[in-house]
Amino acid sequence: MFQNTKDSKTKLSELGEFGLIDHLTQFFKVKHTSTVKSIGDDAAVLNHDKHTVVTTDLLVEGVHFDLAYMPLKHLGYKAVMVNLSDVYAMNAEAQQITVSIACSNRFTVEALEELYSGITAAADLYNVDVVGGDTTSAIKGLTISITAIGQVKSEDITYRSGAKPNDLLVVSGDLGGAFLGLKVLQRENEVFKVNPNAQPDLEKYTYIVERQLKPEARKDIVELLKALEVKPTSMIDISDGLSSELMHLCKHSKVGANLFEDKLPLDPLCISTCEEFELDSTTVVLNGGEDYELLFTIDQSDFEKIKANPNLTVIGHMAEQSEGIHLISRMNTKIPIKARGWNGMEEED
Repeated sequence: MFQNTKDSKTKLSELGEFGLIDHLTQFFKVKHTSTVKSIGDDAAVLNHDKHTVVTTDLLVEGVHFDLAYMPLKHLGYKAVMVNLSDVYAMNAEAQQITVSIACSNRFTVEALEELYSGITAAADLYNVDVVGGDTTSAIKGLTISITAIGQVKSEDITYRSGAKPNDLLVVSGDLGGAFLGLKVLQRENEVFKVNPNAQPDLEKYTYIVERQLKPEARKDIVELLKALEVKPTSMIDISDGLSSELMHLCKHSKVGANLFEDKLPLDPLCISTCEEFELDSTTVVLNGGEDYELLFTIDQSDFEKIKANPNLTVIGHMAEQSEGIHLISRMNTKIPIKARGWNGMEEED
């Protein structure tokens, strides 16, 4: 990988646009036969023999991330995960990505090397080819746009629109950790502003901080479902909060849903951190976001195949559209669910 010292600060202008691109992309290796031509021409050339899945996400400094506590290497890694998660939510295999960045002159070559080292680590671990992109200057800050490309057999594609009444609602992993990790980082950042000599003690929060800074896309769940011979009837990844994503499934599938509060998967650290911050754990799970777990529905006949798997939790079931979308509380009360997850287009008050 890149070789530099902590003291080196090379201006971007010293390399120029094309020199910078050559420098940052020198370690990308082609892994897939579907990548006919990668970086180095006017466009990449791909040859997919199945249906092609394409998704794009944009990350903007000050809106989606804060470099006060987000290391650039982690940011590069997370930017890739955000996109791969969408591909896996289609029950597809991610194979290529493109990476475009716009940054101000406050960033050095060494800073972008850190960013690209995270991108490279993610691409290697998840076996995807980086086949193109762009770099340009910006008046301020850093913006990252990544496009992920995958492929899937037509009969395996899973949309948001396939859920049926009585289908079981299933989620991978546990929820709420990423939001709580963000709360911890924001608190420690405020302490640092008051006392720059203060050293944050994050050791006991390692799991939830990692959920925020270095999430993992659930490629393993797509592979698990194939091994179990379970095809979800609908699926979505949890980026904006469980309530928002459930409402998306219901809207596109034209169904209702009952979600059971006592079935929501919570890590013990999430429960204790909620108590510390005086937050309601159910509210955090419903509205926190950035967990990048997979939320999906399955036919009841597939329950026996998944019931003993520790990676999957049945948290509810779908209903007729006329029944609406409800949380069934621990007190067995039906509470209408409203989406209060993160919205990137919200205006400031």
